[in-house]
Amino acid sequence: MRARKALLIEKTFVRTFESCAEAFLEDKEKEWKNPKHRQQWRNTLQSYVYPFIGKLGVDEIELPHVLACLEPIWHSKTETAVRVRGRIETVLDWAQVRKYRKKENVARWKGHLDKVLATPSKIQKVEHHKSIPYGEIADFVSKLKLRQGMAAKALTLLILTCTRSGEVRGAEWSEVDLDKGIWTIPAERMKAGKEHRIALSSAALELLRALPRVEGSNLLFPGTKGQPLSDMTLLAVMRRMDVAAVPHGFRSTFRDWVGDCTSYPSDLAEAALAHTLESKVEAAYRRSDALERRRSMMEDWAKFCAKQ
Repeated sequence: MRARKALLIEKTFVRTFESCAEAFLEDKEKEWKNPKHRQQWRNTLQSYVYPFIGKLGVDEIELPHVLACLEPIWHSKTETAVRVRGRIETVLDWAQVRKYRKKENVARWKGHLDKVLATPSKIQKVEHHKSIPYGEIADFVSKLKLRQGMAAKALTLLILTCTRSGEVRGAEWSEVDLDKGIWTIPAERMKAGKEHRIALSSAALELLRALPRVEGSNLLFPGTKGQPLSDMTLLAVMRRMDVAAVPHGFRSTFRDWVGDCTSYPSDLAEAALAHTLESKVEAAYRRSDALERRRSMMEDWAKFCAKQ
């Protein structure tokens, strides 16, 4: 009797796309170490998917339903749309494995959506971060050193270490080993969700050793009330210096310098920038982060920035 009742409940209960997505997230979130990644999943589903198909039975979803989510943003927000498509596909796959859906996955790209939607690479606008040419970097750094305040010092470290703004603004003393000259950024603070070690140059170590330790804060560059600097703080420094570039652009400046002015291999520069290798085979074979090989490169970069 109990088994028959359970079967009846199962037949009458329809799993919606939203309930499947939330169950999938509950299953998988624990293995996603990057909290930003977890939040991005939820934000994209809530903004671009649930309003269209969230309340639909997961087994009722057809191609027109998926297109209703994607077509409004496919050309205007291509990068986001590509992620949304992939996440719909993943949820539908999960539903199929759980036996909540018997139909084909109508969100798959190859051999399906690629027949009705434009190829993302053909329509996506690539917006490069404005950067300073490497021939002008030494002059900029010399002027930057004359400026006071935590933001100017944070921007200097960003340039010397080729890091991203958020990585510098959130940097903590517990991540830095001044004796070994290594800054280790934990995986949860990295874009790719993987720990990144930085070989600190003599100039970077000198800057760090001169920083004041603010009581009650573990941050290298605390703002007001010991909180991290805002995401606009470093950009504001550059604006006050009347420079038409952005902090992220210094990574491009460094990459151009390596390619044009040095004999360091490109993979060493990519490792310094913590770029994820596109080739999974190459990534599998490259176990080391080449920290010590990178140390001389970062030292040369610091000297170049100081006109030495």
